[in-house]
Amino acid sequence: QEQLLESGGGLVQVGDSLRLSCTPSGRAFSRYVLAWFRQAPGKEREFVAAVSGSGNIRDYADSVRGRFTISRDNAKNTMTLEMNRLKTDDAAVYHCAARGIWTRWWKEEGYDSWGQGTQVTVST
Repeated sequence: QEQLLESGGGLVQVGDSLRLSCTPSGRAFSRYVLAWFRQAPGKEREFVAAVSGSGNIRDYADSVRGRFTISRDNAKNTMTLEMNRLKTDDAAVYHCAARGIWTRWWKEEGYDSWGQGTQVTVST
């Protein structure tokens, strides 16, 4: 299992941008599908974005498509989520997750490594 560490959360205003990073500690970084899920208070955790091991395939939740960009740098063992035009609905704890296979990537099931999360707060 990978150990995942998220960073970059914080307090921003509506319309601002924020960059989250996920740094796995394992040595087989490029083998893993990486994703972001988020959970707001009182809501279930939901899929945000995912990127394949090579970085060539990406997918997004409809709610963030066109505003968020997921990317990875396998040479630097880092995955990032660029979040633009943030809305109050984007406020949540964002978790990085890893799995071995690019299948049903939008589902929590199958992700066997999770980070502790980083808080994103969006104020009006």
